[in-house]
Amino acid sequence: MDWFWFTSSDYWLSRLVFQRALAGVYLVAFLCAALQFRALIGERGMLPVPQYVGRIPFRMAPSVFHWHYSDRFFAGCAWAGAALSAAMIAGAGDAVPLAVSMLMWAVLWALYLSIVNVGQTWYGFGWETLLLETGFLAVFLGNEDTAPPVLILFLLRWLLFRVEFGAGLIKLRGDPCWRDLTCLYYHHETQPMPGPLSWFFHHLPTPLHRVEAAANHVTQLVVPVLLFTPQPVASVAAGLIIVTQLWLVLSGNFSWLNWITIVLALSAVDGSLFVESPAMPAPPLWYGILVIAVTALVVVLSRHPARNLVSRHQAMNRSFDPLHLVNTYGAFGTVGRIRHEIVIEGTDEESVHAGTVWREYEFKGKPGDVRRLPRQYAPYHLRLDWLMWFAALSPAYAYSWFGSFVERLLEGDRDTLRLLRHNPFPDDPPVWLRARLYRYRFTTWPELRSTGAWWHRTYVREFLPPSRLS
Repeated sequence: MDWFWFTSSDYWLSRLVFQRALAGVYLVAFLCAALQFRALIGERGMLPVPQYVGRIPFRMAPSVFHWHYSDRFFAGCAWAGAALSAAMIAGAGDAVPLAVSMLMWAVLWALYLSIVNVGQTWYGFGWETLLLETGFLAVFLGNEDTAPPVLILFLLRWLLFRVEFGAGLIKLRGDPCWRDLTCLYYHHETQPMPGPLSWFFHHLPTPLHRVEAAANHVTQLVVPVLLFTPQPVASVAAGLIIVTQLWLVLSGNFSWLNWITIVLALSAVDGSLFVESPAMPAPPLWYGILVIAVTALVVVLSRHPARNLVSRHQAMNRSFDPLHLVNTYGAFGTVGRIRHEIVIEGTDEESVHAGTVWREYEFKGKPGDVRRLPRQYAPYHLRLDWLMWFAALSPAYAYSWFGSFVERLLEGDRDTLRLLRHNPFPDDPPVWLRARLYRYRFTTWPELRSTGAWWHRTYVREFLPPSRLS
């Protein structure tokens, strides 16, 4: 059978870089799971997996943890995923036969799917499903035993198109500030987790903020269409997406969202533009049939995301099947004008009175101490810090977990305290705990010079009154 139309050796370098980079994102994701799960979804976590799988059937959230769960077993799966990811970075997928390489990628996907499907609120982010969808397609991209299949390369571009175009449409249909190009007046200050350069981005000249917003529309609404044009135009389009994503990497902490988008864009670059493509063997028949079947499946499942793109009521970051095979994406359809932060304080005094001395807990990533410059954590994902940002937007986001979080602080739970930067009660847990809502804003240049503070905060109201264990 003639397979000349089916593969393209021009993309062998793109595939190599794509696979190594994707394995790097997998490694970060599994490390996040291994290092944070006990306090979040462990047996004594805020949202325990055993309780969740007890009420959610397997068909709605397929996961190995439906068959068995223990903290030790979860840790084993997460660390196994990290080890396999590291092996794939080192090129293990190219050192084994094609079928074994596909199995290794499938194991990575299945392990992370199992984690996401029991992660509940803590894993309800668009980059989780984006990693799963990308990882599923990577299973069928092949290794050095065959040239990259054109159909899978096309599906990766289709995914990148939905990520970018969907994000562009949700902005145009959402907040008016995207249409009048003023959203970047606020975004760098009010984004979920600012980075070390966010203060400086916020203080860029106003005209440059308008250029940022306009360039965003071009990159997300025009450039993605060019991904389906002949080379080298498609490679140039991918390069523009990569440059835009690197700008976002510098301006804030968005977990691995920007990095997985960069990884997808790398798959659209024609490697023959940089190095001569080697001759590669034609794929075996069974592999070709499997790729065609997977392509047909993705095309059929794409009807819901495609319909969502053209809908007036476009949804952001939604999965249409429990395996997260084909999803819809979008980000920042609404941009906040004011930043609120929840500050948690405790006291070891037996009674609360006007003179009570309260000591403040510090989080690793989210703003707290006004004199502390925000740190760079992405692509590592601080799940608790992100949920605290959502809780500050509305208590409804904290309904399922915040009470359990407070209880564990009052108990001095070690796994929970490991999620924090500073525990003001290193010897014994506090007797009372309270949470207060503050408005945060970046200081001005004169304020920074005179006070050394990157933030200015103003008390707004009580979020949680003084509470203690019963």
